[in-house]
Amino acid sequence: MNQLEALKKHTTVVADTGDFKQISQFHPQDATTNPSLILKAVQMPEHQQLLQATVQAHQGAPLDQVMDHLLVRFGCHILAHIPGRVSTEVDARLSFDTDATVARARQIVAFYQAQGVDTRQRVLIKIAATWEGIQAAAVLEKEGIHTNLTLLFAFAQAVACGQVGVTLISPFVGRIYDWYKKAAGSAWDEAGHAGVNDPGVNSVHHIYNHFKKHGIATEVMGASFRNVGQITALAGCDLLTISPELMAQMQASNADVPRQLDVASAQALDLPAVHLNEAQFRLALNEDAMASDKLAEGIRAFCVDVRKLEALMQA
Repeated sequence: MNQLEALKKHTTVVADTGDFKQISQFHPQDATTNPSLILKAVQMPEHQQLLQATVQAHQGAPLDQVMDHLLVRFGCHILAHIPGRVSTEVDARLSFDTDATVARARQIVAFYQAQGVDTRQRVLIKIAATWEGIQAAAVLEKEGIHTNLTLLFAFAQAVACGQVGVTLISPFVGRIYDWYKKAAGSAWDEAGHAGVNDPGVNSVHHIYNHFKKHGIATEVMGASFRNVGQITALAGCDLLTISPELMAQMQASNADVPRQLDVASAQALDLPAVHLNEAQFRLALNEDAMASDKLAEGIRAFCVDVRKLEALMQA
């Protein structure tokens, strides 16, 4: 049994890609996309026709609608290759506007439904885990629109998501690791920060254990991995979203993948319940330099790629 199959014994494996033609060989349950992945995919020769066909089919429509039609078209192709759910992201430029985020999420869902997709079972709307994004998710979840809160770096973000009943959160393991490694500079000890000592891995352990200890139903999906070691250190997490490159590495290895996280162990821990109001959330996020930096950086990067997608559509 290869590592990828061994991981699937403990954890739901999710493909982190916009290239639906890569997905089938790995047999994931779900798939996730983001503006950067879609931008990469539409520039591949085999997918350029999708971009052209979408623009031609919706000539004269507002640009935001054409964008969402493109995301949905990719999402529908991905759904044809997986049995589970696809995550489709709301425009990152709306990350600090609750009402606008809700409106765009409803638009994406309506476009999926027009294609005959059962959105309650098969679509997650991705939203940046700002305070405004979390409040938008609270509204959407009450409407039966399930959400995936992304760009999650701080425990405070996870707590706030759990409080409002978000379906799934995506803590970014690799980007947390990147920040601490850069901050440490030449003093960074790679071996000493492997496995559960990896700051990104440790963050997911903390969130997972808190959720399971206190019966919080929100699913935890580790994301943004830099190496296979980070993935195997989270075996047992609810879900892990993995790039095709790392899934291929795991398919090529027969190394053991022991379980690292489980509900019973989490429930045995002595962990206090945590609740945050808006002021407490903002203070906690502000005091976490890593989370503040990476959240802002992630939103900026996604905004850049959304604009690049728009430029391609206009061209």
